[in-house]
Amino acid sequence: MSDIKKIKIGIAGYGNLGKGVESGIKQNSDMELVAVFTRRDPGSIKIKTKNVPVCKYKDMERFIGKIDVMALCGGSATDLAEQTPEIARMFNTVDSFDNHVKIPEFYSLVNEAAFSSKHTSIISVGWDPGMFSIARVHSNCILPDGKDYTFWGPGVSQGHSDAIRRIKGVKNAKQYTIPLESAVYKVRKGDNPDLTTRQKHTRLCYVVAEEGADLIRIEKDIKTMPNYFDKYDTTVIFVSEENFTRDHSEMPHGGFVIRSGTTGENGKHKQIIEYSLKLDSNPEFTSNTLLAYARAAYRLAEDSEYGARTVFDIPPVLLSPFTGAELREKYL
Repeated sequence: MSDIKKIKIGIAGYGNLGKGVESGIKQNSDMELVAVFTRRDPGSIKIKTKNVPVCKYKDMERFIGKIDVMALCGGSATDLAEQTPEIARMFNTVDSFDNHVKIPEFYSLVNEAAFSSKHTSIISVGWDPGMFSIARVHSNCILPDGKDYTFWGPGVSQGHSDAIRRIKGVKNAKQYTIPLESAVYKVRKGDNPDLTTRQKHTRLCYVVAEEGADLIRIEKDIKTMPNYFDKYDTTVIFVSEENFTRDHSEMPHGGFVIRSGTTGENGKHKQIIEYSLKLDSNPEFTSNTLLAYARAAYRLAEDSEYGARTVFDIPPVLLSPFTGAELREKYL
């Protein structure tokens, strides 16, 4: 693919996700990194790609026309809701906005911004929302008579961890989502149980508090946070910074989507579809997913297909560096 024009990628935000995007670009020979943008002091950021500038957020406008797709690597709790519509007026974008209940509203905001400025923005890219969303739609189409179940974990949720870190008095935090084995067992048997949110998962939070912080108030703020923790049995454990660094430095995650249904006369036969992920690094997997959809965003924009899109709107051929003929030969 050396003769193919490389897609020029910008990274907005250089945390775990931004670092993963930088690493992932090296695995995609049709892409190159142009610039990294940060709200921190650019001089304090050391990236691994040589001869690529680290710039302030406010300097993005200077790169209009020089970046094909901007990978937005901020958090969903506060960053992306504001940043995506703003940046979509300047660039084609991909993001991993993961607040499920707010996606329709978010889509509308981004769609207006991208369409009016003739850009393409693919939102809520990752594994859930993202790959798991596609699995849910596929399995519903195949098994119209059935029930959906999504289990996350055990592992670290980036979005939920970020939401905790935004709470006043929190210095650092990791949140682990843990599926309840009793619920998983019933679903895989094909029992089709009716499960509440609380009956499917628990949430375990390890928090490093700032010195003198109100621990009781922090715990309450976590457990009552709407759309993140209020519907779950949540345990908050305060730990020292030393213990946090020793025991909670990695970011594994995963989970599975199950569609349990029936086919045949009177639902004679049970059928179960399951899609699962086991991830050593949640941010690196999400980053690689962002890059696949960055390729699609670039191609759509080249065809003047402007506005917002979700993973439901993107055919696999737009994600792949291979041609349709190559895909038919290799994978069909």
